[in-house]
Amino acid sequence: MQLWILLLIPIATCVGIAFGGERNARAVALGGSLVTLAWAVVLAMQFPHWQAEQWTYWPAPEAEAFPVLPGIGVAFELGVDSVSLLLVLLNVFLMPCCVLGSWTAIQERRREFYVWLMVLSTCVMGVFVSRDVISFYTFFEASLVPGFFMLAVYGGPDRREASFKFFIYTFVGSLFMLLGLAYVAWQHAEQTGSWSFTIRDLTAFAPSLSATEQGWILLALLSGLAVKVPLFPLHTWLPLAHNQAPTAGSVNFAAVILKLGLYGLYVFILPMVPEAVVAWAPAIATLAVIGIVYAALICWVQTDVKKLIAYSSVSHMGFAVLGLIALNPVGLQGSVYYMLSHGFATGGLFLCIGMMYERYHTKDLREVGGLAFKMPVWSFFFIVLVFASVGLPGLNGFVSEFLCLIGTFIAVPGAQSGYGGVLGPWFAAIAATGMVLGAMYLLYMTGKLCFGPLREPADHHDHAELPVDLNLREITAVAPIALVCLVFGLMPWPILHAVEPVAEEVLEPYPALVESHVERTERMEAAGSVAAAIGTAAERSR
Repeated sequence: MQLWILLLIPIATCVGIAFGGERNARAVALGGSLVTLAWAVVLAMQFPHWQAEQWTYWPAPEAEAFPVLPGIGVAFELGVDSVSLLLVLLNVFLMPCCVLGSWTAIQERRREFYVWLMVLSTCVMGVFVSRDVISFYTFFEASLVPGFFMLAVYGGPDRREASFKFFIYTFVGSLFMLLGLAYVAWQHAEQTGSWSFTIRDLTAFAPSLSATEQGWILLALLSGLAVKVPLFPLHTWLPLAHNQAPTAGSVNFAAVILKLGLYGLYVFILPMVPEAVVAWAPAIATLAVIGIVYAALICWVQTDVKKLIAYSSVSHMGFAVLGLIALNPVGLQGSVYYMLSHGFATGGLFLCIGMMYERYHTKDLREVGGLAFKMPVWSFFFIVLVFASVGLPGLNGFVSEFLCLIGTFIAVPGAQSGYGGVLGPWFAAIAATGMVLGAMYLLYMTGKLCFGPLREPADHHDHAELPVDLNLREITAVAPIALVCLVFGLMPWPILHAVEPVAEEVLEPYPALVESHVERTERMEAAGSVAAAIGTAAERSR
């Protein structure tokens, strides 16, 4: 099938919005997002590797490779595996929800807003379907532009600071990532005699580089990808951007923009620099665990509900990073599942907060509360999505967090599964405290917003186009997300089965590398002990 059509539909929608007039912008955007969703579903139904024992990129490399500069190996190559296709489906599923959720929130410059929304969707899908580093990096960087303008034009009072911080953080980090990828391509040309920029060729070649080179490449790639995740301490742009962004912007930042960093870790770092990953996994895991606990403690003292959910994303993404670097299929499956679960649950929460903000024009927990009596439908969906974020059994968050923690727990040398690791129970135990803290601050927020006496701002004026509780349009925007959270919680096996062959393929070299790393570490420790004993004996002889 033509994956390029998936990128063309949102661009065609932009043209329709531009020529359709200000009043028709919403309807054209909704129609275009629904067509994109339908086409993605058609592609997903034809994907042949959902239950395959072995996986390959689909379509075959030669099927959708468009030469650009064939003399130096530059080609626009498209393809998907089960992971990237799942992330594409996440993106296109949320786009109609974002359009419906912004229906009355955006009153001025509607055409411009929905054009940027469609461009952002195109850039995100371009990252997920690119099979060459030039296309990947182009779409990765291009996603900054619509995100910047949506934040700078339609954001809150501090939108200027938030937009520039978002752009500078992510752009500067991405330059180092570009240097790392360019170095791998250059080394490939030096050693093989031909240039290639396909992810397939570079990930097959890069593991042959020295451990030192792999370490520097890992650092360069992390400089760009860790900002997008975001990994502590490179997270400071996120809370401000979430807090100031319009509702659709917050949904996209949480649901898909953050997944670009995690997807980059999966598609580049794990297969490209395995020796460096094994050596530096404990350090990366330490940063992830610090982010889990640190952000959870910050959430505890927040009074701005939107900023609270933003900091919760920092904490939640730490679990996904742990699953990725656990270096076993359980952790990797959990990490991919977490990408999807977090996208639906947190994206839905931001939609609900946006609907509340339209009515009360405040996000302060001290000014609004007890809404279950006045807005019971809104409260029902909000509570379901909070439970999904908390990790209540039966909802999607439980499956993803459980698998990430189990994968981290069993990531010890000599594991019986054959997939050893360099993390283990201590990392899992400390990260698990983040689940406890998450339940506490999210349930506290829910109690303040939904229960107790009704609290409303003294000077609030309900939106003229909105009823007291959710209308049919708003229910249509949030109900499918809540339903997906329930289905993913009760039936996780189709997705886990689809990701399993990918995980095994990517992690194939790691058992031997982990064993070699452990043996080398033990020899160094033994040599250090002998040297210390000799030094002690020499001191005594004096």
